[in-house]
Amino acid sequence: MTPFERLHPALQYHVVNSLGWATLRPTQIEAIEPILAGEDVLLLAPTAGGKTEAAVLPLLSRMLTEGWSGLGVLYVCPIKALLNNLAPRLEGYLGLVGRRVGLWHGDQGAAARKRLLADPPDLLLITPESIEGVLTARDPDRKLLFRHVQAVVVDELHAFAGDDRGWHLLALIERLTRLTGRRLQRLGLSATVGNPDFLLDWLTLGRGGRVVGSGGASQEADVTIDSVGTLENAALVISRLHRGEKRLVFCDSRSRVEALGGALRAAGVQVFVSHSSLSVEERRQAERAFGEATDCVIVATSTLELGIDVGNLDRVIQIDAPATVSSFLQRMGRTGRRPGALRNCLFLATSDEALLCAAGLAALWRQGFVEAVTPPASPFQVVAQQILALVLQQRGAQAPDVRTAIQEAFRDVPGEIVDRTLAHLTAEGILWDDQGVLGFGPRGEKEFGQRNFLELLSVFTSPVQVQVRYGSSEIGTVDPLSLRRDDGRPVVLQLGGRGWHVNSVDWGRRVAWVEPTASQGRTRWVGSARSLGFPLCRAVRGVLAGVDPGVTLSRRASTRLAEVREELPFCGDGYTSLVTDDEGVTRWWTFAGFGANAVLAQRLARDGAAVKRLDNFSITLAQEPVEGLTAMLAPGPLDRPAASWEPWMDQVELKFSLCLPEGLAHAALVARLTDPQGAGRVLGEPVRHVRVAVNG
Repeated sequence: MTPFERLHPALQYHVVNSLGWATLRPTQIEAIEPILAGEDVLLLAPTAGGKTEAAVLPLLSRMLTEGWSGLGVLYVCPIKALLNNLAPRLEGYLGLVGRRVGLWHGDQGAAARKRLLADPPDLLLITPESIEGVLTARDPDRKLLFRHVQAVVVDELHAFAGDDRGWHLLALIERLTRLTGRRLQRLGLSATVGNPDFLLDWLTLGRGGRVVGSGGASQEADVTIDSVGTLENAALVISRLHRGEKRLVFCDSRSRVEALGGALRAAGVQVFVSHSSLSVEERRQAERAFGEATDCVIVATSTLELGIDVGNLDRVIQIDAPATVSSFLQRMGRTGRRPGALRNCLFLATSDEALLCAAGLAALWRQGFVEAVTPPASPFQVVAQQILALVLQQRGAQAPDVRTAIQEAFRDVPGEIVDRTLAHLTAEGILWDDQGVLGFGPRGEKEFGQRNFLELLSVFTSPVQVQVRYGSSEIGTVDPLSLRRDDGRPVVLQLGGRGWHVNSVDWGRRVAWVEPTASQGRTRWVGSARSLGFPLCRAVRGVLAGVDPGVTLSRRASTRLAEVREELPFCGDGYTSLVTDDEGVTRWWTFAGFGANAVLAQRLARDGAAVKRLDNFSITLAQEPVEGLTAMLAPGPLDRPAASWEPWMDQVELKFSLCLPEGLAHAALVARLTDPQGAGRVLGEPVRHVRVAVNG
């Protein structure tokens, strides 16, 4: 019997006759046996590789064969837009065999949720925050929604695993396991990752499973790097190139998305924009219009990096470069879906650093390298959040039960950390311990009670934003700084790729009232400096030393790369360079990434060197190094940065820090933001000392 023949007969019939599929893809066939057997599985396939069908078809077969009733499958996605995008597709598949799909997230109205609770679907599309919302709801009937769950599908698993939402999700699955009283099957869907076995082990809490498929990075693609110097020049190139085609342009900040969108609109290009600060309706309109158009451009942040369908793309254009090969592959993978089409990506570098990063990423890709997905270290603040959520869920919880539940969900967090956190929460009045039963104390009620309990649903901090409205329509949100001008001139925002004149601001309600204007505006959002990893920075060093990126370089890019190599002749593979100018300022070119350089800067400062600043590629000293600098750079013990060297941590915040004992939030931040291993590799290399003229 073939794997396909093991599927429920009704499903076999509809795959062939209703869907018209002559065969399933190899990954889909390979996934059938382990999923039908109830195994945990990590499904790997490139973008548009059929991962959703590989997971859902065997689960649907189990649903029919085993007679599942009620809500049997939770399908978890990182963003609401992906849930909305998947809903029609999954409704089609399940509808063929008389089963139903539901949708639950923050944009769903109360009436829709009430109907869903009264008559649960067989599969529910949901975010982790919405799962938390159901589990902690005051209405006990809501918790009953999950009592029949058999399996959890986690789409875009690599996106979850890379930040604290992954830890949150694992804890939620453990709480669902305790609620249902059964082992839940876990299926992770991911694109290319460098450590699939580790990712499976992380998802299953070490209980095993199977990796199915391959997210291998295909080398068949048309990749070009161009050096354009400015964002304005990038807009000019895009407006003149690939006319008549559908182009998706990625920028790595909302401000640049808006600026580029405005410039393209001014150049007569049909343009749409998409980013997280636009209203839901604005994003939907843009994505819907882009999906139906042909000669147009959509400019987006990473919100469109995930598997949201915006139709068949002709081109992907990247302004500057993303921080990882994985992200590059996700974005390029949006192209090449038509038969005979080739995946493609055009890099438009607006600075020398962006040019080097694009070349470094291309070189890594050509070498077959993809980053390992590493969950954030020391998820102590998620532990604190889960303690509070458990107490809220149970409306009073036994302290030993809470400790056990936390230890099961966070197997790598020492029990001593959990005990310290529990003791701190009670000592601070956040929780109240009444003979071993935990409830919310006075400070907990103040911080998280009443409507503030919504803060407990997510593990990331949302910055203060002002809503922008035109009449009854919401356009999006902006940082309050965008609404202030010191010169007294009118404030014009750029939002949705259009200019908006600000008529008035209601600071109490945080609402700005606007009207359209033909003028170009400017909008800012608070962000953090980008930290690059050790592999990419070393690839940049290799490019400077003469490594061929292995992709097409435009004449401008080739010329500028040659000039940069001439300007930095002291940068080479196998060693680091101490470059001192004739004013006595020394710059240590490590090409190690921000995290490793932070550790190295701490060591230099500890040993007496005056550290002025650091970035991804180098550390600058305020004056000529003190005598004995060579000894400072010799291999030896490394300390993580202490409180004496943390100006670069000022803008970083951990949510729920107030719920952690003194020093624990600091320890978590340092563990996440530093790279001692990379620093150690730097110290293992020889150092060359070079003197140059200031203008040399």
